[in-house]
Amino acid sequence: MARIDAHYLEDPCSGSRRMVDYLARDGIPISRDRVRNLMRRMGLRAIYQKPRTTVPGAPSERFPCLVDDSTVTAVDQVWATDITYIPMQKGFLYLVAIVDLFSRHVLSWKLSNSLDTEFCLQALEMALEGGRKPQIFHSDQGCQFTSTDFVARLKEEEIKISWSGRKRCYDNILVERLWRTVKYEEVYLRAYSDGWEAEISLARFLWRYCHVRPHSSLGDKTPYEVYTETEPCSSRPGLTMSGAKTVQ
Repeated sequence: MARIDAHYLEDPCSGSRRMVDYLARDGIPISRDRVRNLMRRMGLRAIYQKPRTTVPGAPSERFPCLVDDSTVTAVDQVWATDITYIPMQKGFLYLVAIVDLFSRHVLSWKLSNSLDTEFCLQALEMALEGGRKPQIFHSDQGCQFTSTDFVARLKEEEIKISWSGRKRCYDNILVERLWRTVKYEEVYLRAYSDGWEAEISLARFLWRYCHVRPHSSLGDKTPYEVYTETEPCSSRPGLTMSGAKTVQ
């Protein structure tokens, strides 16, 4: 699973067939069915344009994709979320994070040993505790984010809901880039012995990522500086998102 994760970061377009070939080069003989099951368990799916996005579960309501990275021009305009797999010496955890797309600031994050909705809801509550909220909240169609409880919480805050849909495979690319940074500069270097060590080390890394590390794409400012110093979307009336696509 650790090798699958590493190969996926290098080539997120890899499906189970290509992953079998990568693992064979690493000296790991494995069947395609086994790889498919492990990728499903890790929450990994190949990124490519396909007729229909896989929808775990059966949401009673669907929402259009409202996100176009080129039109994100203010903080709190779009928050996005995703889940990634965190390997340890024994076992693994799941990490969810909520990110402001304009500033790249990680508003909240949470670790869990299962892919349930509860830890995603906890991360959402943590992000909202600061008293700010986005115009749009974007996610993929994972069952955690399409659940009744998660959707109801966003509606309660009157936040527009956006889901990645048909031919929108790169809508969450900024969060995917965060995962790549976290994996290569933190997770793969540490080999956490347990969940407690993982939480402490990730907290240290993500704090530095947001508060200390300058980002060239942000004019060498930190994400926290941009998020706190930039005029929020709520104070710019009339600001809307273009390029909405209907989820198929």
